[in-house]
Amino acid sequence: MPEAPKTEIPEEHQTALRFIEDVTQNTDLVQHRVLKEILTQNASTEYMQRHGLSACGTPNLDSFKKLMPIVSYEDIQPDILRIAHGDTSPILSGRPISEFLTSSGTSGGERKLMPTTDDELDRRTHLYSLLMPVMNLYVPGLNKGKGMYLYFVKSESKTPSGLVARPVLTSYYKSRHFRNRPFDAYNNLTSPDEAILCPDSYQSMYAQLLCGLICRSEVLRVGAVFASGFIRAIKFLEKTWPSLCQDIRNGVMNEKITDKSVREAVARVLHPNPDEAKLIEFECSKGSWQGIIRRLWPNTKYIDVIVTGTMAQYIPTLEFYGGRLPLTCTMYASSECYFGLNLHPMCKPSEVAYTLIPTMGYFEFLPVKGGVPNGKSEFDHHDLVDLVDVKLGQEYELVVTTYSGLYRYRVGDVLRVAGFHNKAPQFNFVRRKNVALSIDSDKTDEFELHNAVQNAVHNLEPFGACLVEYTSYADATTIPGHYVLFWELQINKTTPVPPSVFEDCCLAVEECLNSVYRQGRSCDKSIGPLEIRIVEEGTFDKLMDYALSQGASINQYKAPRCVRPGPIVELLNSRVQSKYSSPKSPKWAPGHKKWSKENGAV
Repeated sequence: MPEAPKTEIPEEHQTALRFIEDVTQNTDLVQHRVLKEILTQNASTEYMQRHGLSACGTPNLDSFKKLMPIVSYEDIQPDILRIAHGDTSPILSGRPISEFLTSSGTSGGERKLMPTTDDELDRRTHLYSLLMPVMNLYVPGLNKGKGMYLYFVKSESKTPSGLVARPVLTSYYKSRHFRNRPFDAYNNLTSPDEAILCPDSYQSMYAQLLCGLICRSEVLRVGAVFASGFIRAIKFLEKTWPSLCQDIRNGVMNEKITDKSVREAVARVLHPNPDEAKLIEFECSKGSWQGIIRRLWPNTKYIDVIVTGTMAQYIPTLEFYGGRLPLTCTMYASSECYFGLNLHPMCKPSEVAYTLIPTMGYFEFLPVKGGVPNGKSEFDHHDLVDLVDVKLGQEYELVVTTYSGLYRYRVGDVLRVAGFHNKAPQFNFVRRKNVALSIDSDKTDEFELHNAVQNAVHNLEPFGACLVEYTSYADATTIPGHYVLFWELQINKTTPVPPSVFEDCCLAVEECLNSVYRQGRSCDKSIGPLEIRIVEEGTFDKLMDYALSQGASINQYKAPRCVRPGPIVELLNSRVQSKYSSPKSPKWAPGHKKWSKENGAV
């Protein structure tokens, strides 16, 4: 393991650390064994037979590398739909599909469905068990207190066959692995399971923050899954602290919390404590909330949230509220597969590198050049590189083969090789391929955004107005964050466009965005209302002038459809004439809006 402060290492932690050392020293052998197990377990599947891998008995490494194609979700969606509609034959997996995990990515505007099996949950749980042994090397004594982690379940649906479809974390929190876990002093949470599993997000958040405040002197670390979720909790605390203080003062939970199991769980730790309520009230009532995490939870050693990828936009806000507490980013995972760990968890966010644990799946990589795999639009299995053959400094798109029935599946993540731990590469997360905008777990690409804008501008036609140019950015300075569209219009000055029409445009854009976005807006409240900012005539000419001054080619310049905070956004904001957002939320209902074998919608 990497050098770290000397600390007492419990026996179970030593076992976990020895495992990490073993699999990273023998990465190539472990990867070959994993692929052999996957191919043997799934040899009888229709998918294997379709691609000629079962013609000569059990598939082997050579036949896999020669015959198995590289695929995206759209390639396997027909097979997934068959399973969703009740076909129980071994289509993708040799073992029964136990449920579908809903990806934050979308296809046709709806969440992707990732098949999973019961034994996959064992692998994911094992990766979780490696987190604290690594962290204990750097921050000793975490078994002497508690962690205030804000975890939530999200809505789930059922496919026509009765299989559950839900987010991967909801699957884990509702599993026996989480609910029946033995007590572990290193994973002692302030939130009772009843609060985590409460489907009402308001009651869940209220109860978890209340319990976190009750135990505040015992809290040694705080966190959530995503940075956006943790900041949302602080905003919730800003609004509700008077009520929370009253509960602590009187020892009685607010009557707005009606979930019986939540009230009973909180009652076990809630007792009248006027002195504690007064201290919390003193800190919360100050004019500035800078450093509020350190002030309310004075023994906290770090904030544990994902701050890589699009979550990096929240780092300044986290530093403001956290009083510059260290930000740790411990794990790399997705609905398709859990991948690996950050073996240097106390590093700076910009230096986070994940070591892929080779037992989790079989990993291959497409070299990325000029922003696309291998710098070309067409590629095949000859382009793929094994885990142990990646090159330092090179960027790759991750391709994964899993025990649950994904074969050479393009995850869509672009990674850069930052170094090695033994023989296992360590990767920086560079970006999610094709994602233009993201606030929370939503992912909106340029094509989807363009279609939504084109649909919305029809509202302007009766007034003789038309869209000249537009761009967008994700504004993370508000809580929750929200999408911003900058529109330059050609307007008929004799027929002004009423504000209500621009509000309709905002809603029309949101209605056209994918279900993950609409759920975040309408149900989870993790995304704020989309905003349209009308800019002065000639603004995009100014934008081009700026780009040319920075070295862009006039022959190749085109207005960006998405921009990042900085000089360009400052330029755009300096020319804003008016701002609009819709008072309404886009429509969203739990579950998939339509199950159709004909059009592939799910």
